[in-house]
Amino acid sequence: MKMPRQQRGVAFIIVIWVMVLLTVLLSGFVVVARTEAMQSRFLFDSAQARYAAEAGISRASWELRNFDPLTMWVPDGRQYEFDFEGAKVSVEIQDESGKIDINAAGLQTLIRMFVAVGVDQLQAESLAAAVIDWRDVDDLLNLNGAEDPDYESAGLPYGAADAPFTTIGELQQVLGMNYELYAKLQNDITIYGGIDRPNAAFASTLGLQTIDGIDPLLAQQLMDLRRQLRPSDPGAAAAVLPDGTALLAQGGTGTYTLRSKATMPNGTWTLVDATIRLGGSPGARAYSILRWREGSAD
Repeated sequence: MKMPRQQRGVAFIIVIWVMVLLTVLLSGFVVVARTEAMQSRFLFDSAQARYAAEAGISRASWELRNFDPLTMWVPDGRQYEFDFEGAKVSVEIQDESGKIDINAAGLQTLIRMFVAVGVDQLQAESLAAAVIDWRDVDDLLNLNGAEDPDYESAGLPYGAADAPFTTIGELQQVLGMNYELYAKLQNDITIYGGIDRPNAAFASTLGLQTIDGIDPLLAQQLMDLRRQLRPSDPGAAAAVLPDGTALLAQGGTGTYTLRSKATMPNGTWTLVDATIRLGGSPGARAYSILRWREGSAD
């Protein structure tokens, strides 16, 4: 029996709609499958980059034990690069003594540190005094400083710790500090240096500016000079600060910040930013981890 023309038209429309629906479903499946494949690839590349970056930390800890003056890695912030399992690994090492120790730095060192990042002189003096009031064990107010009543007046639910800083992030709690200012300082401050002013042989440009007599221009010139030399070079002994302090030094103190970035051929990368102390417990790693932070992107 032959189907009427009107019914055949309806059937044709239904078939078209079914085909459209199947096409949409199939397209959605393809998109989902492709997305999952891309996510899997990203996770795989990210994992590879992460372990390559960790390899950079391990390689650096080994190189820091190398006492050959011609090949040793210098922990003054200069960059070292090598290939690892298809990844490009870039490592920077800075001895913690080259940073500004917020537990040990004196008033003038702290003032110069704040001025070097753009704080005006009067505010820098107040901030420096507040830092000292935060870390000292008494409740006596330093000139321009801040103790418990000042924090209460500012509406803060805490007062000065009256104890040394336990992390560099704690600096943000000091009266007068804010995150924007802290962000400018965080790579140049430490709680592991143990000295009043940064060790010039390992200091950054900011660290050098906390040393009396060194302005931003001279600090940059000293950094450029240091990057051109190795401690074993014949001209290294002549590279000194205005007060005669050596600008380069062999070896380090044993506590370092390392920034290891591994980049895969497709651009995926992972950065490991860690502070370590050489000499881990027997049978464990060759170093102890004091701080560890990771970040990645494609």
